[in-house]
Amino acid sequence: MELDITQSQDADITRAEPLLNNIDLHAFLADKAYDADRLINRLTERGIIPVIPPKSNRTIRRETGFALYRERNLIERFFNKLKQFRAIVTRYDKLRSTFLSAVQFASVIILLE
Repeated sequence: MELDITQSQDADITRAEPLLNNIDLHAFLADKAYDADRLINRLTERGIIPVIPPKSNRTIRRETGFALYRERNLIERFFNKLKQFRAIVTRYDKLRSTFLSAVQFASVIILLE
Protein backbone atom coordinates (compact mmCIF):
# COMPACT_ATOMS: atom_id res chain seq x y z
CA MET A 1 0.00 0.00 0.00
CA GLU A 2 1.28 3.45 -0.87
CA LEU A 3 -0.10 6.78 0.39
CA ASP A 4 0.53 10.34 -0.70
CA ILE A 5 -1.18 13.68 -0.18
CA THR A 6 -2.09 16.21 -2.83
CA GLN A 7 -2.65 19.88 -2.35
CA SER A 8 -6.28 20.80 -1.93
CA GLN A 9 -6.68 22.17 -5.46
CA ASP A 10 -4.87 19.30 -7.23
CA ALA A 11 -6.67 16.30 -8.64
CA ASP A 12 -5.75 12.92 -7.16
CA ILE A 13 -4.79 11.55 -10.59
CA THR A 14 -1.74 13.84 -10.63
CA ARG A 15 -0.09 11.62 -7.97
CA ALA A 16 -1.13 8.27 -9.48
CA GLU A 17 1.83 7.84 -11.85
CA PRO A 18 4.56 8.73 -9.31
CA LEU A 19 3.05 6.26 -6.82
CA LEU A 20 3.07 3.51 -9.45
CA ASN A 21 6.88 3.68 -9.57
CA ASN A 22 7.08 2.60 -5.92
CA ILE A 23 4.89 -0.51 -5.99
CA ASP A 24 4.38 -3.67 -8.02
CA LEU A 25 0.74 -4.34 -8.90
CA HIS A 26 -1.33 -6.92 -10.71
CA ALA A 27 -4.41 -4.70 -11.06
CA PHE A 28 -5.20 -1.01 -10.52
CA LEU A 29 -8.70 -0.44 -9.09
CA ALA A 30 -10.00 3.11 -9.31
CA ASP A 31 -13.13 5.10 -10.00
CA LYS A 32 -14.07 7.07 -13.12
CA ALA A 33 -11.93 10.04 -12.09
CA TYR A 34 -8.85 8.01 -13.06
CA ASP A 35 -10.11 7.27 -16.58
CA ALA A 36 -7.36 9.05 -18.52
CA ASP A 37 -5.62 7.65 -21.60
CA ARG A 38 -2.17 8.58 -20.31
CA LEU A 39 -2.62 6.66 -17.05
CA ILE A 40 -4.26 3.67 -18.72
CA ASN A 41 -1.47 3.47 -21.31
CA ARG A 42 1.13 3.62 -18.54
CA LEU A 43 -0.63 0.81 -16.69
CA THR A 44 -0.82 -1.44 -19.74
CA GLU A 45 2.86 -0.77 -20.55
CA ARG A 46 3.78 -2.10 -17.10
CA GLY A 47 1.47 -5.12 -17.47
CA ILE A 48 -1.00 -3.86 -14.87
CA ILE A 49 -4.69 -4.49 -15.50
CA PRO A 50 -6.61 -1.19 -15.33
CA VAL A 51 -9.93 -1.81 -13.56
CA ILE A 52 -11.39 1.63 -14.15
CA PRO A 53 -14.92 2.12 -15.50
CA PRO A 54 -15.01 4.45 -18.53
CA LYS A 55 -16.40 7.96 -18.20
CA SER A 56 -19.79 8.50 -19.80
CA ASN A 57 -18.35 11.00 -22.32
CA ARG A 58 -15.71 8.57 -23.66
CA THR A 59 -16.23 7.92 -27.37
CA ILE A 60 -14.44 4.57 -27.46
CA ARG A 61 -15.62 2.37 -24.60
CA ARG A 62 -13.15 0.16 -22.78
CA GLU A 63 -14.03 -3.16 -21.21
CA THR A 64 -13.89 -3.22 -17.43
CA GLY A 65 -13.72 -6.30 -15.23
CA PHE A 66 -16.60 -5.47 -12.93
CA ALA A 67 -16.11 -8.70 -10.96
CA LEU A 68 -12.74 -7.33 -9.85
CA TYR A 69 -14.10 -3.77 -9.58
CA ARG A 70 -16.43 -4.93 -6.79
CA GLU A 71 -13.36 -5.38 -4.61
CA ARG A 72 -12.99 -1.59 -4.61
CA ASN A 73 -15.38 -1.51 -1.66
CA LEU A 74 -12.39 -2.51 0.49
CA ILE A 75 -10.72 0.77 -0.46
CA GLU A 76 -13.87 2.76 0.29
CA ARG A 77 -14.25 1.06 3.68
CA PHE A 78 -10.60 1.83 4.46
CA PHE A 79 -11.17 5.54 3.81
CA ASN A 80 -14.35 5.49 5.91
CA LYS A 81 -12.37 4.02 8.81
CA LEU A 82 -9.64 6.61 8.26
CA LYS A 83 -12.25 9.37 8.58
CA GLN A 84 -13.00 8.14 12.12
CA PHE A 85 -9.72 9.70 13.27
CA ARG A 86 -10.60 13.25 14.26
CA ALA A 87 -7.11 14.71 13.79
CA ILE A 88 -7.05 13.48 10.20
CA VAL A 89 -10.54 14.63 9.25
CA THR A 90 -10.01 18.13 10.61
CA ARG A 91 -6.33 18.17 9.57
CA TYR A 92 -4.85 19.54 12.76
CA ASP A 93 -1.33 19.12 11.37
CA LYS A 94 -0.45 21.93 9.01
CA LEU A 95 2.83 20.52 7.68
CA ARG A 96 2.46 18.05 4.83
CA SER A 97 5.03 15.65 6.30
CA THR A 98 3.39 15.64 9.73
CA PHE A 99 -0.06 15.09 8.27
CA LEU A 100 1.19 12.26 6.04
CA SER A 101 2.80 10.65 9.09
CA ALA A 102 -0.51 10.85 10.96
CA VAL A 103 -2.34 9.26 8.02
CA GLN A 104 0.26 6.49 7.82
CA PHE A 105 0.03 5.85 11.56
CA ALA A 106 -3.77 5.68 11.43
CA SER A 107 -3.51 3.34 8.42
CA VAL A 108 -1.32 0.95 10.39
CA ILE A 109 -3.84 0.96 13.24
CA ILE A 110 -6.65 0.19 10.77
CA LEU A 111 -4.71 -2.62 9.13
CA LEU A 112 -3.89 -4.20 12.50
CA GLU A 113 -7.56 -4.32 13.56
